[in-house]
Amino acid sequence: MASTTSPAAALLKRQLKEIQTGKDLPGISCGLVNDSNIFEWEVMLMINDDCKYYGGGNFRARMVFPPTYPHMPPSLTFQTPIPFHPNIYQNGNLCISILHPPEEDEYGYETAAERWSPVQSPETILLSTISLFHSPNDESPANVEAARLLREEREGKHKEFRKRCRKCVRESLGED
Repeated sequence: MASTTSPAAALLKRQLKEIQTGKDLPGISCGLVNDSNIFEWEVMLMINDDCKYYGGGNFRARMVFPPTYPHMPPSLTFQTPIPFHPNIYQNGNLCISILHPPEEDEYGYETAAERWSPVQSPETILLSTISLFHSPNDESPANVEAARLLREEREGKHKEFRKRCRKCVRESLGED
């Protein structure tokens, strides 16, 4: 673990305080997993009801920052099971371009500008994550089945994607 007096720790303390005291982030709550470790945050994302697929869900996640933050990205892993989202792996890890290391994509899918850069912050990560609940990305999925069913639903073939999303929401609320 990095020193709590490191530049990364000082930056994270300031960013956490800004999120906790700011009013610009409705539906986002952050705190430390352990008061002695600024590098590990617990996050709650409360998705508003107007979200087509995941509206009303409350999803817990953990954001872990490396000692080299802000030069390298944190990871974001959902603690609340979300077994059905195109951009979330089965183990809960979020797949989003801004959390990929700041280097050229070896497969040529992402540009360097789409990947992590030190101008990103926990706030931009969390806002991008909320955006993925509103508009899942089916182009480079972490969950291929979810992406396929989303595409099929958009084509009007069925409502299976929406049905499975609603099940995730109910589970996030402890209803299933």
